[in-house]
Amino acid sequence: METSGVEVPGALVKQLKTAGEDVRALFDRYVLPTYARMGVVFTHGVGNYLFDDGGRRYLDLGGGIAVNVLGHSHPAIIEALTQQARRLIHCSNYYYTELQAVLARELVRLIGPGKMFFCNSGAEANEGLFKLARRFGHPEGRFEILTATHSFHGRTLAGISATGQDKVKLGFDPLVPGFRHVPFNDLHAVREALSPATVAILIEGVQGEGGVHVARPEYLVGLRRLCDEKRLLLLMDEVQCGCYRTGRFTSWQRILEGSLEAAEFLPDGVAMAKSLGGGFPIGAFWVREAHTALLGPGSHGTTFGGTPLACATALAVLHTIEAEGLADRARKLGQWLLVELNHLVSRYPSVLREARGLGLMLGLQLQAEVAGLSNKNGLSPASQLAERLLQAGLLVIPAGTHVIRLLPALTLTEDEAREGLEKLQAVLAALV
Repeated sequence: METSGVEVPGALVKQLKTAGEDVRALFDRYVLPTYARMGVVFTHGVGNYLFDDGGRRYLDLGGGIAVNVLGHSHPAIIEALTQQARRLIHCSNYYYTELQAVLARELVRLIGPGKMFFCNSGAEANEGLFKLARRFGHPEGRFEILTATHSFHGRTLAGISATGQDKVKLGFDPLVPGFRHVPFNDLHAVREALSPATVAILIEGVQGEGGVHVARPEYLVGLRRLCDEKRLLLLMDEVQCGCYRTGRFTSWQRILEGSLEAAEFLPDGVAMAKSLGGGFPIGAFWVREAHTALLGPGSHGTTFGGTPLACATALAVLHTIEAEGLADRARKLGQWLLVELNHLVSRYPSVLREARGLGLMLGLQLQAEVAGLSNKNGLSPASQLAERLLQAGLLVIPAGTHVIRLLPALTLTEDEAREGLEKLQAVLAALV
């Protein structure tokens, strides 16, 4: 038996067959129902395509929610994993390992003077930023972090408290104190919301779960000036919009391109994950040079953070993106796709309201009411459209109730992008 192109040991094959062939039934019986899963069962992926258990092929424009930055089964990732697994998979952070140091150096080169902490996910990376802010403000009793409405910062208790969406908080009271939300892209609202307890501001350069909203250059520059003026930390969640997705390593580098302030702009802390490992779990946060002494020995830690296997994979991802010029592809193909999506908005105004985004982080917003997407089994219009596209062989990611996201691999070709647009247009035409 083979699974995802990898031979499964005979004993495990027997175990799987004994357990039964119906994967959905196994999920229903043994897996907590925390995800509204679609009906398909994927077995393997190649390039920008996934294949289900019936052999059908699907074009993946969801990228595992901005994770599979090099697509599926990329040779560079396979090589990094197999070669490093033969050397050293895990080693406690009580000791030094070469690849963690090298990866830290590369990320600092891409961001700016500072230091790195490695973890396993975006939620953990954001937790590290929360602790950094608490430690920074502790001598003065400051602890409050301002975040944006419609933001998303993870599923931990602190993460949902930081997130500016009520739906993720339901049933988890009492929330972690110290977070308040203000409108995104509204510098005046941030200034008005400041209190004596405020210690930091946390935003996404491009809101992902919130509907693909891009921060304005003047907003970013204004936040940096405000934080300098009030001695606050400016923290950025680059978990979804980072790692070259917008055409530069970080979203703010792309957003501020051409502005006079671009060369001087630098946050105080940055969270990253998702694309960094190309599918292998790794998260990290960067701390600006001036604040690196805040977190010393014993102040933070994680068992699996920065393992040799994770760091080898992340280094392979970064090297491949740079060597193959994939950041430039994200920029050019993303701009072309955005133009084409706007053509669809003009062609199907009864279904689509707006196309927006940056690089290969794009969103299509639906009209408030779409006749062909009436309430069905409690699914939002965005989820219904995503299901119809799935049936057409195209994978996208819902964002909220009325937005679908396109978060493809940076390896996406123009021909594949055209194929995706054709499938999307066919489904939209059927809704009119």
